[in-house]
Amino acid sequence: MFKGRGAQIQVKNRFLKQEYVEEHIEGIDEPLLENSKTQYIPTFPKTIVNKVDSPDVGMDYSLNPYQGCEHGCIYCYARNTHEYWGYGVGLDFERVILVKQNAVQLLEKHLQNPRWDPKPIVLSGNTDCYQPIERKLKITRGLLEVFLKYKHPVGMITKNITFTRDLDIIGPLADLNLIGINISLTTLDEKVRRKLEPRTATAKAKLSAINKLSKRNVPVNIMIGPIIPGLNDHEIPEIMRVASEAGANNAGTTMVRLNGQIGVIFKNWVKEAFPGRAKKILNQIKAAHGGSLNDSRYGLRMSGEGRIVESIHRLVEISRAKYFKEPKPPKLRTDLFLRTNRGQMGLF
Repeated sequence: MFKGRGAQIQVKNRFLKQEYVEEHIEGIDEPLLENSKTQYIPTFPKTIVNKVDSPDVGMDYSLNPYQGCEHGCIYCYARNTHEYWGYGVGLDFERVILVKQNAVQLLEKHLQNPRWDPKPIVLSGNTDCYQPIERKLKITRGLLEVFLKYKHPVGMITKNITFTRDLDIIGPLADLNLIGINISLTTLDEKVRRKLEPRTATAKAKLSAINKLSKRNVPVNIMIGPIIPGLNDHEIPEIMRVASEAGANNAGTTMVRLNGQIGVIFKNWVKEAFPGRAKKILNQIKAAHGGSLNDSRYGLRMSGEGRIVESIHRLVEISRAKYFKEPKPPKLRTDLFLRTNRGQMGLF
């Protein structure tokens, strides 16, 4: 297996007519897949804030400073978007990271638009804003500084804990009720995590980070996402218990869905990572989506259906009621927004 990677194969990009392949494993093409070094490619988009049209994702606007994600989560729905950039959903998604170098400047320009009606903008609606390269580039930190400067509400979804370095910005945002953080906590089993999402933070580190946020009065929820029946569904009560004890305010869940080429790399991965359980896992995922690994139906694609799903949802309800007796989802403020398109006079 490719150490430190989720996907173990490359798959054909449906938009490309030509591609590089290994015709002979013993030939000169062999290093094509063996090179696991991550590439970072600078890009300079024209806009950075995206309108979210999907009715079941819980956000109106998103912002992604990076395209592709080194975390390597095998199930990630964002993998399919990498094809639009000319890359594959498999190893390419983890090894070729497009860096939006002008993200901070574009956000400030967006907020200065006199037609902008302030609504929460979610960092990482697609790929993680705190993946490993953020430690060096600090683009997400720069974005948070802009949100604080303009007193604009921001949400965040992450599987990492690098944000603890930015508590000096996150804290003041929380004091003004301008930020909410969602931490993805998929499993407490370290052996499973290393295979499922190899370059994310450990569960222990995430729980420690949740505790730091709680002590700083930063609202934080956990996302058990995705629930993969046959792999991590039995962990739901324990995940909610330890997250609640660490200081999380609430817990959300999503059911795994394997659209497009993600199903191809997931089937290859699960047979290598969990050969004794692969058939059961795949069959239960299909049972949750009408007999298919793929599901694009709004309202059902992230919740699933069927008897297995009903029992999982019941377990979620019972566990949430037990460990989060008074969940208080933060309603972020928009009335503090400072429109500074007239220069610094807008600050007064």
